[in-house]
Amino acid sequence: MKQTNTDLEKKNIELEKTSVELDKRVYHLKTLNDVSKDIFGNVDPESIMRNFLLMVMGNFGVLQGYIMTITAENQKMEHFNNAGFEPEDLPVLQGNSLKQLLGYRNQELAEPGSVYIDTNLLSPHVICALSFHVSDDCFGLVGLGEKLIGEPYSDDDKELMGTLLNSLVVSLKNARSFEEIKQLNLNLQKKNIELEKTLKKLKAALRKVEILESIKTNLTKFVPTAVSRMVEKSPTSEFQDAQEQDISVLFLDIEGYTKITDEIGATNVNTLIEKYFSVFMDAIYANDGDIVETAGDGLMVLFLSADKMENSSQAVRAAMTIREEAHRINEAEKERSKPLPVNIGICSGTAFVGAAKFESLTGSRWAYTTHGTVVNIAARLCGKAKGGDLLVSKPTVQRVGELFSFTPMGAFPLKNLAEDVEIYSL
Repeated sequence: MKQTNTDLEKKNIELEKTSVELDKRVYHLKTLNDVSKDIFGNVDPESIMRNFLLMVMGNFGVLQGYIMTITAENQKMEHFNNAGFEPEDLPVLQGNSLKQLLGYRNQELAEPGSVYIDTNLLSPHVICALSFHVSDDCFGLVGLGEKLIGEPYSDDDKELMGTLLNSLVVSLKNARSFEEIKQLNLNLQKKNIELEKTLKKLKAALRKVEILESIKTNLTKFVPTAVSRMVEKSPTSEFQDAQEQDISVLFLDIEGYTKITDEIGATNVNTLIEKYFSVFMDAIYANDGDIVETAGDGLMVLFLSADKMENSSQAVRAAMTIREEAHRINEAEKERSKPLPVNIGICSGTAFVGAAKFESLTGSRWAYTTHGTVVNIAARLCGKAKGGDLLVSKPTVQRVGELFSFTPMGAFPLKNLAEDVEIYSL
């Protein structure tokens, strides 16, 4: 009977220990749950640490406590929250805590709270202090004052504190991640704004390019091809002055233009002239000619190939095609108008070709031009031609006489030329 009572007493003691342990675990879980609910509902690190400190102080029954974090890179305090300390005590507390944390920052901290800080090195008001680390560059410390009930901090208390610090670290990491994501979103928004501005600038630039291309397309209808090439070659600088080079010059004139204008009217003549000039331009461009001047019913065309024989043959081929096309149009239009003979003069040789700058009181003006005896002779030959003649100078015939059939007409005096000029008919 006595043995039975002894066994019962042992069981009661074990049951009581188990009940105490269970109560302790329940208390730990309840405390952890309360603290976790409070800090995990926040993404602001300052608010998380302030709420954590107040919850821990309440659960441990203390009136003084503080929490702080430092950044290892600049070795300065990042966050600091306290409760119950006098203002004059804070500088010493902060300085000592920073010194201790910097001493521990290079240690291997397997678990938050695994390193206990010697409270004698902090402040006489701090009884329990544990360190924690959020990341490799962020360390922290939690310090608590004396319990109101006067009991010391037990191992269970420190175990609970370590568990709570685990939750704090997770919460702080989440907050840092949230802040990083938030910053990334802000940076992305800035980038999007910059991208949108850049896109608008790009669209504006593309629009300018489109306008410039449109202007270029329209200008090519009025500007000689040689001028376009000069501009493309030196778009931002002044053009090179006219230089001597070998060329062939073709002058073209529609005979009877003034008379037929009086007979059928300017509008009808304009329509007719457009028909002529359209096929003339095809013949000219097909032979690499460049129209540099137009005057009502006349054209001045340059053939600028560096090969002397080539520029001469191009001029003659273009002239032959123009004459054939003019004959075709005359046949098609003979029911409505009289034939319009096209007179042509060609001369080859050296002339000045390129840009010429003219200065005046009103400013400066550039013009693409050519001048020289070759140009004068070609113009005089065109003026001498009648009834659709195609007159050619001797230098041109000497170059391409074997390619085309020319008929010598003799030497003739031409206006403003000192010597007679030998003329050939094609």
